[in-house]
Amino acid sequence: MGLIVKTEGEYEDLLGMWSDLESGLAVVLTHPDSVQEFAPRIHQYDRWLQDLLKQDTDIGLYLLFQLATKSPVGYSASHALVCAVLCDLIATDFALPRPQRDSLVRAALTMNVAMTVLQDQMASQRGRPTREQQLIINDHPTKGAQLLERKGITDPLWLEVVRRHHRDDNVPQSLAQLPPAHRLAHILQVVDRYAAMISPRESREGQSASDSARNLIQGSSEQGGAVGQALVHIVGFCPPGTFVQLEDGRVAIVTRRTRQINQPDVVAVIDAHGHLLRTPERHATTGAGAGIASALLASAVRERVNHHLILQLGAAPGDLP
Repeated sequence: MGLIVKTEGEYEDLLGMWSDLESGLAVVLTHPDSVQEFAPRIHQYDRWLQDLLKQDTDIGLYLLFQLATKSPVGYSASHALVCAVLCDLIATDFALPRPQRDSLVRAALTMNVAMTVLQDQMASQRGRPTREQQLIINDHPTKGAQLLERKGITDPLWLEVVRRHHRDDNVPQSLAQLPPAHRLAHILQVVDRYAAMISPRESREGQSASDSARNLIQGSSEQGGAVGQALVHIVGFCPPGTFVQLEDGRVAIVTRRTRQINQPDVVAVIDAHGHLLRTPERHATTGAGAGIASALLASAVRERVNHHLILQLGAAPGDLP
């Protein structure tokens, strides 16, 4: 059964837990040199992430995609958290050994630790990076691994994945043929690109999640496509928390994944004439004329929607196991 969000207070509590995780991570990433017990803090955030996902993965994704697409404020920590969650889900899908899963997720949380402040600045910056900024961007994988070593990280796989997460290595036909560090770094690269595409910045709007997924699958190498396909298999073309236009003209928000990646459960929030529905309506996207016409950017929906009521309506699970 899915987690049922019965009241606005329960919704706020759940959103608060994800927001607290994001803000705690932001402090660690922004001020790593002044953080005591750096490694235990990252391990704690990893456990917290897993506990929240275990409660209800769909609601976790819903809240994450809402946080990721709403605002560029605190972009670096939000981006790291989205990447870590997606890496956790991919690790399960790929049946990665537990130590590799831990190294991958913790690398996702910390991969940009050497440029957190710059990454937050650039999220609200119009125009291309300056020469000085580009130097920091180019050096951040190596500098990040060095910083993590100074902070007491001894896991060689975690460090190597951070060091390699922007390298464009030639990937053989089978990811299994790669050494673990290369394989995990490649997975993180694809997840990193996907999460960056869906996130808004001042210089550009984020893409819809479905456009991002299609670009990843179509525009990457064969194995990049394989990781992209795994992402789509896991979260769908339109993940929970993203907006869609229905074939009947209404606007809905996705609440739960189903076995059909293009037929998630949704709740309609705006009628075909652009008016906010006083009472959101649960809708199944199966059947003729009932499907999704297109994905929408969060910025296209300016009305304030009632998220706790939407999650309450969407509480009944789809046909996922």
